[in-house]
Amino acid sequence: MPQVRPQAGPSRRLFVTGALASTVPAWAQTDTSNRPVSLVVPLAPGGIADITARPFAIPLAKELGSTVLVENRIGAGGAVGIAHVARQKPDGQNLLLALSSIVLIPESDRVSGRPPRYTMKQFSPIALLTADPTVLVVRADSPYRTIDDVMKDAKARPGMVSFSSSGIYGTTHICQSMLWQAAGVNLLHVPYNGGAPSLTALLGNQVALTAQAPGTVAPHLKSGAVRILGTWGAKRLSALPDVKTFREQGYDVEFYIWTGLFAPAGLSDTKLTQLRSAARKSVQDPQFMAAMSSMDTPIHHLEGAALESFLELDQQRLAAVVQKLGKLE
Repeated sequence: MPQVRPQAGPSRRLFVTGALASTVPAWAQTDTSNRPVSLVVPLAPGGIADITARPFAIPLAKELGSTVLVENRIGAGGAVGIAHVARQKPDGQNLLLALSSIVLIPESDRVSGRPPRYTMKQFSPIALLTADPTVLVVRADSPYRTIDDVMKDAKARPGMVSFSSSGIYGTTHICQSMLWQAAGVNLLHVPYNGGAPSLTALLGNQVALTAQAPGTVAPHLKSGAVRILGTWGAKRLSALPDVKTFREQGYDVEFYIWTGLFAPAGLSDTKLTQLRSAARKSVQDPQFMAAMSSMDTPIHHLEGAALESFLELDQQRLAAVVQKLGKLE
């Protein structure tokens, strides 16, 4: 099992040791030739990035033969942690597990009239790990039984129906904005520092709606605390076959929360090959696959040219939503 080292400060860290590491805690090892690999999660603990990174770090540590330190560096919808990794040396010791918001933040900076805090050229994409269509969630006691109920109320009360997200221009802000734009309605946006806090806000009756990855909402769905009104996927989820897509319900939108592994640009060919191989084998690890299956999160591995094309197309599609939103405070 992973070893957790309590520490002060805003970030949360988890040390995972490789298969060849001793049973001595990672922070007590003195072999400087086997430095820990830092795996930064730029969003809050409990969200989809975090609950993907932690089981992924276990086989990754085995494949790299090194300690892997999982660290939450949160702030600005993920920009703080992402920009931190962009500034690190391209030595393979500093990695990032990011959501699709990584391709959105530079565009949101430009729309907001400030220099981008980072650019995608500062990263070497290693691998796509998962791709999960988001779902729209309400509490079980909500008066909204269908998405049309939401739209009807939003048209009657512009700017009054509230929805939470992982942050301004963040992943779940963009997917919900995409839906509101398609329907021509205006809702009240309440941003939080990550998907987990935004779900907590819904459960605490602070907002009426939120978008989440199916994996993060699954326990609350099973307990009967929430209801799902639709999915942004191109087809229905195998784990939720009764939940209609928004296209089926008359709204032409499609969106996925994906997780990807990145490193600072400038990696040597040898290190890039090593990291790609480690990621490829890690997503095939039975324990990681079981962890993702338990959260109804589909593994979707891409690397190389296929990954580059995927990122470029996703960036273009989502940038259009950001541009329509314009500058937000």
